[in-house]
Amino acid sequence: QVHLVEAGGGSVQAGGSLRLSCEASGYTYRTYCMGWFRQAPGKEREGVAAIDVHGYTAYANSVKGRFTISRDNAKNILYLQMNNLKPEDTAMYYCAADQVNRWLLPHYKYWGQGTQVTVSS
Repeated sequence: QVHLVEAGGGSVQAGGSLRLSCEASGYTYRTYCMGWFRQAPGKEREGVAAIDVHGYTAYANSVKGRFTISRDNAKNILYLQMNNLKPEDTAMYYCAADQVNRWLLPHYKYWGQGTQVTVSS
């Protein structure tokens, strides 16, 4: 059974940094495409960053140059390094996994429970 557990969220001031992690278990991690999504209250879930099995990445325009997605296939962990955070980055952040490459579309088969990120001005 696929299991995804996010960690690393918290409260920071604008301009600060956080690194989110997503520990995966229950499947062959390296064969799955992975993504980070976020959802703020009253808004739809949006794709933030994604990485495929070859290491190719995609980012939402709003985070390009500030966020970096990476994966450690030896440890089965997905990361999202977030720099120069802005108040509009405040949201619940989720990681997702699928054998089909979904990139930034919210159609992944498996989801974690989320970790909250709050950025104050």
